[in-house]
Amino acid sequence: MDSSKSSISIKDHTSGSKFPITIQNYIDGKWVPSSNNQTFQRENPANPAEIAFIGPSSTLQDTNSAVEAANAAFSAWSRTPATQRGDLLFRFAALLDAERDVIAEIITKEQGKTLKESLGEINKTISEVRYTAGEASRIEGLTLPSERAGIEIKTKRVPKGVIAAISPWNFPIVTPLRKIAPALAAGNTVVFKPASITAATATKIVELFEKAGLPKGVLNLVIGSGREVGTPLTGHPLVKGVTFTGSTGVGSTIYRVAAERLIETQLEMGGKNAGIVYDCKDIKGAVDQIVPAAFAATGQRCTSISRIVVERSVMDRVVDYLKEKCESYIIGDGMDAETTLGPLVSSDHLETIESFVKIGVQEGATLTCGGKRVQSATNGYFYEPTIFTDVTPDMQIAKEEIFGPVLVVIPVDSFDEAIEITNNTEYGLAASCFTHNMEYADRFVNEVEAGMLHVNNGTISESHVPFGGLKSSAVGAYSIGVTAKDFFTDLKVVYSSSK
Repeated sequence: MDSSKSSISIKDHTSGSKFPITIQNYIDGKWVPSSNNQTFQRENPANPAEIAFIGPSSTLQDTNSAVEAANAAFSAWSRTPATQRGDLLFRFAALLDAERDVIAEIITKEQGKTLKESLGEINKTISEVRYTAGEASRIEGLTLPSERAGIEIKTKRVPKGVIAAISPWNFPIVTPLRKIAPALAAGNTVVFKPASITAATATKIVELFEKAGLPKGVLNLVIGSGREVGTPLTGHPLVKGVTFTGSTGVGSTIYRVAAERLIETQLEMGGKNAGIVYDCKDIKGAVDQIVPAAFAATGQRCTSISRIVVERSVMDRVVDYLKEKCESYIIGDGMDAETTLGPLVSSDHLETIESFVKIGVQEGATLTCGGKRVQSATNGYFYEPTIFTDVTPDMQIAKEEIFGPVLVVIPVDSFDEAIEITNNTEYGLAASCFTHNMEYADRFVNEVEAGMLHVNNGTISESHVPFGGLKSSAVGAYSIGVTAKDFFTDLKVVYSSSK
């Protein structure tokens, strides 16, 4: 395909969009099929009979070509003035803003979330990219005094080289840009491997960078399996850093491979996030924040609240409000303006959610609300928002990441017990505490083992603030904000003599 032409042809939904989309890899400034010419199809999770896109099943050869192109482009890109790199990111953000409606439709068609959520994700992406564009001019060093006369000491940050950016399917535009934008701002080049099932959005990202004037080879896109693309990308000798968002199991494998090569990783992985409700005067207000934090994107968020740890005396009130909120959801195709809860991302994931619900019942928890697949004319992957009560901390549904619209309620008799249960998981990504007792709020901040803590609000992150976690939820520097440079640059110390 001519690199000057778009890789995607799609009309605005209001004028009758046409699917499936055909997409390709982008290597060394050219749109190309996989080297073996093999393809795969991705269905619309709201209507599996409709194909959202046809994409390439890439090979080791494609992966190697992309890395080599990125490596060849690094020297010139790293010497490009930082302000120019920032300007390119500002142009990208403007292009994304101009095409938000088309891209939101693609996200909804391939991922399933509501159009409102897709547009919200795009808005957040624009904010984060604009922030990062400004940061390109603020990758500063230090001047330090010397113990010796006539010696000047300074530190400076320099780009690493080729960065492997591996992103998940649940946030197919904001998560990749949390990797690509700071990598480019710092002067690195990138090989981008998206989740295969949301590769059409990934293609739009690269297309917009091409329109913004990014030089060839600086950003490369390879679409394919973890075996053919992800694993060899992580292990490639020219790759100098790996930034990954996904499951803790896959992240652990990447960490081991990278450690053998002594390269840095930035891993954002799973969560089993708790919302504590204790000594809280506004129970309804707390639930009003917990429910969207639990069920946004159909619960397919690493920062979703999936456990409510609640003072026993108010548990019945909390559950009543939860049921009322859950029963108000309108489940359906995300393209329908009335829909407030879209489908799960795939039939496999639907089966996983069903298996967790079955486990919860077998463990003795009470299925208070939901717990069933929603039948539809399109046979979409729809599932009811689900609440379990009578849950004990040792149950599987209380400890493992479900990654779906399932919320468990655990009663406690003391704030000490609430803290203990909140920490009773391998994960440490985010947590919330709803209380009017400032002593409890201080204890929550100091004692809960999580990277992002929210007092009297849901697990919402902001576009200029570091994002990351503790324990098995994360390894390496937090993304976004002032911490991004800690991964995307290396530090040099320079001693200079005046003689």
